[in-house]
Amino acid sequence: MLFAHETTFLMGAAAITGLPEPDLPEVAFAGRSNVGKSSLINAVVGRKGLARASNEPGRTREVNFFVLDERLRLVDLPGYGFAKVSRDTARKFQNLGRSYLRGRPNLKRAYLLIDARHGLKSVDDEALDAFDQAAVSYQIVLTKSDKIKPAEVAKVVEDTAKAIAKRPAAFPRVLATSSETGLGIAELRAEIVAACMLQLP
Repeated sequence: MLFAHETTFLMGAAAITGLPEPDLPEVAFAGRSNVGKSSLINAVVGRKGLARASNEPGRTREVNFFVLDERLRLVDLPGYGFAKVSRDTARKFQNLGRSYLRGRPNLKRAYLLIDARHGLKSVDDEALDAFDQAAVSYQIVLTKSDKIKPAEVAKVVEDTAKAIAKRPAAFPRVLATSSETGLGIAELRAEIVAACMLQLP
């Protein structure tokens, strides 16, 4: 089981020139500030304190790299939208995320996290456009799906799939997850393995 192996924090890059060598497949996690990126990464690798979750939006200001079993890197990108920093500072670390997306040859898939309680918002359009322009395969992952009723989750999944249907780089399947209950985590792990074409023992 790949995700039962050790995951370690590799580094945080504050500039595009500081990225590690592109010698392992990578998957990246993006989303609005406070959407639950760090919590989802922790759930995927089964480690509670690996990626530092915070109630303060906009805390992730670097591109953070985590290494799983020396075979795969998980990448935590800076959030977008509301952040308790100046506009110039926010733009700086969000541009860093965009630069990563455009210039990373070993990036196999990006996961755009959307709060299931709110669905896609206008603030997400810029991120969707950035993925399409970078021609990066991306998949929508709904977070905090345990906070609403199953019927509502199904409706958000359906509406989201319709909204991205014509976007060129969007992977058509929308996943509903919860870091609290484990909902959808096994499915997300399977998607990561398939996207990276990793051979499991």
